[in-house]
Amino acid sequence: MWHPKTNAFEKKMNEVLDEVDTELEKRYGDRYPLHPARAEHGETASGQHSGLFSVDAYFTAGYGSEHGRGYVVDVEMVTLSDVPDDIEEEIEAEAARRVEEKLKERFPERNFQVTRDGPVFKIRGDFSLGTA
Repeated sequence: MWHPKTNAFEKKMNEVLDEVDTELEKRYGDRYPLHPARAEHGETASGQHSGLFSVDAYFTAGYGSEHGRGYVVDVEMVTLSDVPDDIEEEIEAEAARRVEEKLKERFPERNFQVTRDGPVFKIRGDFSLGTA
């Protein structure tokens, strides 16, 4: 069971991630074939379960990381094809840029930034629940 403000925050963040997933599908979705067990984009209730991309974020306490706690942005390409590292990096950087832009629109008071933290991109900023 989560605090209601946490639920509201994560709902908005998931909307952002779904929007970025759709943008990636439009821009890059035809470059590689889908995994045979994967539905076409838009055929499931969540963008995370269909199409070439699954864009998600999960919270980490950040122990041992350069930037500490935050949400790691996870961009997965669901294909059996070999995707060159430079293409994967281009797509991940584009996703991180769009996530940051959209979070700043939705949460202007929280000062979110999406920065590289070692091998991953991390959302950093004000995750407080505010006042009761």
